[in-house]
Amino acid sequence: MMTSHPTADSTAHRIAIIGAGTAGLSCAQFLSQAGHQVHVFDKSRGPSGRMSTRRSSDGDANWQCDHGAQYFTAHDADFRAQVATWEQAGAVAPWSARIGSHDGQGFTLQASAGQRFVGTPRMTSPAAHSVRCMTDSPNPARFQWQTTIEPLQADTGDGWLLRSLEHGTESQRYQTVLLAVPAPQAAPLLAGVSSEATTLSHSARMRSCWSVMVRCAQPVPLPVDGCLVEHSPLSWIARDSSKPARIGPETWLLHASDKWSEAHLEDDAASVTAVLLKAFAQLGGPDPASVQATAHRWRYADTANPLNMGSWWDAAAGLGMCGDWLHNGTVEGAWLSGSSLARHVHMALLLAHAG
Repeated sequence: MMTSHPTADSTAHRIAIIGAGTAGLSCAQFLSQAGHQVHVFDKSRGPSGRMSTRRSSDGDANWQCDHGAQYFTAHDADFRAQVATWEQAGAVAPWSARIGSHDGQGFTLQASAGQRFVGTPRMTSPAAHSVRCMTDSPNPARFQWQTTIEPLQADTGDGWLLRSLEHGTESQRYQTVLLAVPAPQAAPLLAGVSSEATTLSHSARMRSCWSVMVRCAQPVPLPVDGCLVEHSPLSWIARDSSKPARIGPETWLLHASDKWSEAHLEDDAASVTAVLLKAFAQLGGPDPASVQATAHRWRYADTANPLNMGSWWDAAAGLGMCGDWLHNGTVEGAWLSGSSLARHVHMALLLAHAG
C-alpha cells in the first residue's frame, strides 16, 4: 500500500483517469489517498467495467446475473489485503462452488484450486464500495459518468486538454492523464500523441465474448455450479444464483467461446441466444422454450496475449496506461496494474517537486 501522504497544497496534482473498471479505480484510490486531485471519467452509468452485473425485472420477477468476470482469485499480498477490506465491508465473499469441466461426453468435478471470490450482493459491489470510499474521503476523488472522452490533445502550456462528446468544445485541463481502458479503446485516444503507447495498445489482441443470462423456472439438475466446456459453442456455464447473497430465480450465465464469439460477433442477439440455449440444453440444461434469456456482447472481453509488463508510464509526457491487458489478464492483474501505475506517477511527482 502507498504510505506517503503529501498534503494537497504541497504536491497536489490534477490527474485525469479515463476508465472506472478495476484498474482505473485501483489507480484512483492510491493517488487520491496520496493527496492528488483525481478526476475519473467513464462512458458507462457507473463503475466496474467488466466486473459487471445485469439487473432487471420481468413482470413480478426481479433477477440479476453477473455477465462479465465470473469470479477472481487473490495471490499477491497487497491484493489479498484489499480483498480482506472488501470482505469486511460486505462487498466480497468466497464462492464455494462445485467447479467442473465437460469434455463433450460428461462432467468431471475439479479438485479445489484455492478460494474464488465474488462481489456481494453482485459483482459490481467492490467497485461501488471503492467509489463510495473515495467520494467520502478527506481528499475526495471526482467521478463523472456517461462521459465519452475524445482523442487526447496536448495543452499549449503544460499537460493535457480533455473534451467529451457530451460537452462539445468545453475543455478541462490536467497535468497528467492515465488511461484505464481496453487496449483497442486506448489506441484512438492516443492518436498522434504517443507512438510508444499507440504501439503497445495495438500489440495486445483482445477477444470478444457473447454472454447469455438465463432465468429458469425450476432448479437445473446439473452436478456443477461452474463449468468449463469443450467441443461446444460454449466455453463456460455458471449457476449464478449459487453465488453468496444472490436473490431471485435460478439464473445461469452462458459464455460462448472466443472463437465462436468472434465468428458470430455481428449476429443479432436473438440468433445468438437460440444457439447458446441449444448448446446448454445439450449439456443437460433446460428446454430453451421454458426459460427467459438476455444476450450481451462483450467486444473486448479478455486479452489473448497480455503483455505482463505491469503498467506503462511516460513521466516526461505525464501520460500512462493500466489494465489487465498490461498485466496478466486477470481481475487481480487489473488491480495490480492500476496500483503499479499509481506508484510510478506518485514517485515521479515527488521527485519533480523535490527538484
